[in-house]
Amino acid sequence: MLLFGKASQMLGGRVRQMVTGSAPIDKQVVDFLKIVFSCPIQEGYGLTESSASGSIMSADDMVTGHVGGPVEVCKFKLMSLPAMEYEVTDKPYPRGELLMKGLPIFGGYYKNPEKTAEAFDD
Repeated sequence: MLLFGKASQMLGGRVRQMVTGSAPIDKQVVDFLKIVFSCPIQEGYGLTESSASGSIMSADDMVTGHVGGPVEVCKFKLMSLPAMEYEVTDKPYPRGELLMKGLPIFGGYYKNPEKTAEAFDD
């Protein structure tokens, strides 16, 4: 706290936790910010269509570089995109479009309703 006390005070000195849900943040940046502000930083993943949160790390997870698992009311499915040569069978890391289904996901766009649930059939 002696070394980074001024940085912590810039945010009021009472920060206990930070949450981010933006584009992926480099692991080294998150690790640095954890040290500077002396608090855990939770990373999450979400979209406008998902009312923000689709996944989030546990508050006690100290490992950086991931966004945690789906929130309890969401399901995730990875779908291949052959036009972009992204396949769920790609090794060592599957690639494709991430589909989300659940209570926080809205059903369609204004004046352009879509029935996306059919693409998610289990």
